Amino acid sequence: MKNLLTDIAGVRVGHADDARLASGVTAVIFDRPAVAAIDVRGGGPGTREGALLDLANTVERIDAVALGGGSAFGLEAGGGVQAWLAEQGRGFRIREAVIPIVPGAILFDLLNGGNKAWGRFAPYRDLGYTAAAAANTKFALGSVGAGLGATTANFKGGIGSASAATPSGVRVAALAVVNAAGSVTVGDGPWFWAAPFEIDGEYGGRGLPPSFTPDMLTMRLKGGAAATAVENTTLAVVVTDAVLTKAQAKRLAMIAQTGFARAIYPVHAPLDGDVVFAAATGEKPVDPLIGLTELGMVAANVVARAIARGVYTAIALPFPLRCRPGKIGSDSNRIPAIAPAKIASTARFDPSYR
Repeated sequence: MKNLLTDIAGVRVGHADDARLASGVTAVIFDRPAVAAIDVRGGGPGTREGALLDLANTVERIDAVALGGGSAFGLEAGGGVQAWLAEQGRGFRIREAVIPIVPGAILFDLLNGGNKAWGRFAPYRDLGYTAAAAANTKFALGSVGAGLGATTANFKGGIGSASAATPSGVRVAALAVVNAAGSVTVGDGPWFWAAPFEIDGEYGGRGLPPSFTPDMLTMRLKGGAAATAVENTTLAVVVTDAVLTKAQAKRLAMIAQTGFARAIYPVHAPLDGDVVFAAATGEKPVDPLIGLTELGMVAANVVARAIARGVYTAIALPFPLRCRPGKIGSDSNRIPAIAPAKIASTARFDPSYR
């Protein structure tokens, strides 16, 4: 296993981003339609086709998931992914009509220093098409795709991924885009909140601190008191090769959200737009009670690991945040390409910790 979302057969991931824009799109493509559901816990979400995934509604399977920066502008990324799928003849068929089903979610990265003066139309639809066309079983982590412009309270955010299998051999994997209001590290590091779930030193192998000081438990929020309900989000796509119903996929998404709480402090705040998509490719049967519980337990661990890897592998933006005066990362704080810890939310997790 590659420790990636694509350890699930029939799943591919593609990125498209623009360094000047400091934003991008990540597309998760299913080779065959997958049963899917959504779970939203943050107070400021931005989603596409979220109602479609409600258990009361008809369509059960999706063709892709589009994740984008750009706040509400980034919802257009789903249209680009949809266009690429339509060219492949993929989608939900109603007689001669074919409609690709592409739920999506966005994060807020409009104040990260990139040039957002894109003119009449935002570039996210085109980025979505490019990301879908680039989808492969191998993909990059860190400051790429939808994670290019992502930040957290104290370090640069980004794309992370991880995978695992239950004792019975059912696989589950996650991809996370980490743009959290809170912190993924204990204090200013080098420890990650997700340390107990780490495998093979995938984010430094530093474990937890020998003791927790009051400073470590102090709430760190991106932008402090000036933060708003639309500036922060962590997005995750959890995929399993189990056979699940739509209702079971919803339960998997709900249990997997526990991984957010294991990796981010604080989490699910009014400031966040936290969303988990769960999808099942339908290869291996699973017991609907104990088996699904075990699958959710492993999925939560995998989500936590993916979130930590998103910060661990990210690279700092080469320009300052565009923020309100006095806010962390204001224009007076110029962040170098590789910055030491404790500077701002565009600072890379200190590579000397590795």
